[in-house]
Amino acid sequence: MNKASSQVKVGNLDRNMQPHIVEACEINWIDPRKPPFRINGFAWLNEEKVYRRLPKHPLYEITEPVDFLADSTAGGQIRFRTNTRKLAIKVKLKGKANMFHMPATGQCGFDCYIGEPGEQVFCSVSKYEHTEDHYEVVLFEREEQSLLSITLHFPLYQGVNEVLVGIDTDANIAAPPDYMDEKKLIFYGTSILQGGCASRPGMAYTNIMSRRINREFINLGFSGNGKGEVNMAHIISEIENPACLVLDYEPNCVSTELYRETLPRFIQVYREKYPDTPILVVSKFPYAQEKINRQLLQERLERLDFQKQLIQKLQQEGDKHIYFCEGTNILGDLWQEKTVDGIHPTDLGFLSIADNLTPVVEKIMI
Repeated sequence: MNKASSQVKVGNLDRNMQPHIVEACEINWIDPRKPPFRINGFAWLNEEKVYRRLPKHPLYEITEPVDFLADSTAGGQIRFRTNTRKLAIKVKLKGKANMFHMPATGQCGFDCYIGEPGEQVFCSVSKYEHTEDHYEVVLFEREEQSLLSITLHFPLYQGVNEVLVGIDTDANIAAPPDYMDEKKLIFYGTSILQGGCASRPGMAYTNIMSRRINREFINLGFSGNGKGEVNMAHIISEIENPACLVLDYEPNCVSTELYRETLPRFIQVYREKYPDTPILVVSKFPYAQEKINRQLLQERLERLDFQKQLIQKLQQEGDKHIYFCEGTNILGDLWQEKTVDGIHPTDLGFLSIADNLTPVVEKIMI
């Protein structure tokens, strides 16, 4: 067998693994930035009209990596109702899939959930040629024309220049169900928060939680660069109507000393704007390498002790809205089997995080 013939294209062998491209037919392509669509997860979208997680020109300086990662659309959602029989999307990405340990469906794809709040179920994900930076794909086809509530999750590790939603020419779009109120759940942290390495966007833990708590979620996870800079605290303070702020950035701190410096200051800056908004500090879970690298274990335990003492101190000083969630067991049983690389969770790992964080957040949010 020559080399060329040994390059197996599994899509030729299994039709369920073929890209589901849009065939020649009449489709009405609509920009979801227009009503009655609602786009959530981008706190500055109304002002800047771009799919970006931070302002294009923030009032406070940010690092070059954070500026780059802000274009990744983790946590973004398109919500609407429709009676279309065929649902498609047309997407122009900022780049191509290029990660070795995360599927293109998670890095660059959209996935689709159907159902009312609290009853949403997975329907499909964009299956496309992952070597391209654009795609047109069908998300579902059906016979009925009943009204469906749709949630489309944006890619986790890639930027989106344009997305259009495609429906039948005789179909309609209606507004999605309302949130319980306008308050937002804001999460700041690392690659794990951003969604590395979920197989598809809906499995990032904030997206899982958003199907259980009917409010807008803001995902500010910055891979390797959620380091708790004071300027980020100022920028996050610009987001109005917070129901809760979750600080899950410990894994990106290069040292315990840096964490001791940044965490109190971050909390202080946010408190100056929102004295009564619940703040939840979450500690990291163990990494697989701790079994052979005792320094990793020691550093995690040092930071764990510091976090407990800091939160207790702030509570004793009168902050009635500061909380701590120990992340040691947040992956649950068999935690070693719930990561891709000993650090970044699989879908099962993200589900465990959501299972453990959801009741904590529900209890403290306002």
